[in-house]
Amino acid sequence: METLCLVPHPEHTALQVTAIGVSILAPTPHWLRVRWRIEGAGRVVLPGLAGKGRTHGLWQRTCFEVFLSVPGEAGYVELNLSPSEQWAAYDFTGYREGMAERAMPRDPVCTTRGSGELLIFDAAVPLAGLPQAPWQVGLTAVIEEEGGMKSYWALAHPPGKPDFHSPACFAARVAAPLRP
Repeated sequence: METLCLVPHPEHTALQVTAIGVSILAPTPHWLRVRWRIEGAGRVVLPGLAGKGRTHGLWQRTCFEVFLSVPGEAGYVELNLSPSEQWAAYDFTGYREGMAERAMPRDPVCTTRGSGELLIFDAAVPLAGLPQAPWQVGLTAVIEEEGGMKSYWALAHPPGKPDFHSPACFAARVAAPLRP
């Protein structure tokens, strides 16, 4: 389990968060499991529990995202995962083009824990709802802190404003086969 370090967008730095590490946990036969570890989380604002279910606009609050593309294909998948337990999944046919809801066989499982300066967010996404690996992966976080301050974290950022859809953000690789 390698921990990758996210970096804040240089124009949207954090108030108190000092580091975010993210790991794709050991694969299971049915789940993609990802863990975000937020340090300096004492002023992070979490959305209230809303129960599992698909919804839109999660990126407007504290939210964790996974972007998956299959090498050689133009399209990609975006997963939005919230501490509220709500989620969203989208397919894109190209860079910010052809957005459509992605079918999922069941709700992802989102769990938040921690106290004080440490926050852990775990997500388990059903593999049956994802394209077959290998993947180029973008791992990201939108962090809202007290006073409405937001920071945008990714493995890498393209020049200009924050844009998690940019190919520059797909900076990790998950090898096949993920499924047994």
